[in-house]
Amino acid sequence: MFVGNLKETIQLGSDFARGLNPKSVILLHGPIGAGKTSFVQGIAIGLSISEDITSPTFALSHHYNSGTIPLIHMDLYRLENSLMAKEFFISEEEEAIQNEAIMVIEWPELIKPCLNNFWKIEISYATNFGRNYKIWDPKNLLTFE
Repeated sequence: MFVGNLKETIQLGSDFARGLNPKSVILLHGPIGAGKTSFVQGIAIGLSISEDITSPTFALSHHYNSGTIPLIHMDLYRLENSLMAKEFFISEEEEAIQNEAIMVIEWPELIKPCLNNFWKIEISYATNFGRNYKIWDPKNLLTFE
């Protein structure tokens, strides 16, 4: 699926959010600057979250509770090894389960082996402008391309 600009990225995230359930886990893959956090901003709009959504690169996670479903937005880019990433993920996952929150994880490569039920989204740069999205559902079926 091709997305041409920031507005379309946010709209795609908002539309995507409407199909999510509490406790959904979304893994976002893509290079720096691909628009992962912008997509999460769209998810937040779709969940009626009122807070500003910012990248959790330095905080590692941000929690948003004002919407129809709580959202935990994680960014594992700065973690150096899989043990640290898995321990952090497990602590956040416990809270997500308790609050029936949706988890969105940027840079999930270090924790993927401990997950078995998740949405997977790959974002890549398109040839001249925009982004290409590939979205797999939790049954690992390519849903959108």
